[in-house]
Amino acid sequence: MRVVIAEDNALLREGLVLLLSSAGHEVVAVAGTGPEVVPALLTHRPDIAVLDVRMPPAFRDEGLRAALEARAKIPGLPILVLSQYVEQSYATELLGGGAGGIGYLLKDRVGRVDEFLDALHRVAAGGTALDPEVVGELLTRRRNSPIDALTAREREVLELMAEGHDNASIAQTLFVTERAVSKHIGNIFLKLDLPPSDGGHRRVLAVLAYLNAP
Repeated sequence: MRVVIAEDNALLREGLVLLLSSAGHEVVAVAGTGPEVVPALLTHRPDIAVLDVRMPPAFRDEGLRAALEARAKIPGLPILVLSQYVEQSYATELLGGGAGGIGYLLKDRVGRVDEFLDALHRVAAGGTALDPEVVGELLTRRRNSPIDALTAREREVLELMAEGHDNASIAQTLFVTERAVSKHIGNIFLKLDLPPSDGGHRRVLAVLAYLNAP
């Protein structure tokens, strides 16, 4: 997998390079400031970009802006965003375009190598990977939306879908059968009025509905 890394912290940046290289991936470019990000992505057209939200020069949302600009110029570019804190607006803005291939993780998740690499692969494959803390924060803020029609168990299933879990993983986490998970997901699709389509795509649409609900 070809990867572009955008991270201003030199220690973390080099750590990511070493981690990804050791896992068999090719880091084709690194960027240390916001203005470097889009040119690097347009030049190398990677399989996935790993971007910090806040980068020089202003340390505000340069990485996020670069991610949105890059997605506009390279439709479908998978992007895994790293952040120091849970920032709800960033997660919803990234997913607001209605497509998958987006991940949002807190930086301390990088230290959990297996989880980080698993998220990287899911996002590169067009799925979603949201940090459990981000999902938990979003869950507490949802009011008066189609999500309210879901049962408590269906919300748990959708929350785990948002984190990027497949049916087998959801079943294991909730101590239920995969058949039960499939039934809950079918109910979620029905209640969110998602059109019949590829199951994987509908999973992404369900997550988007969950994140973008008022």
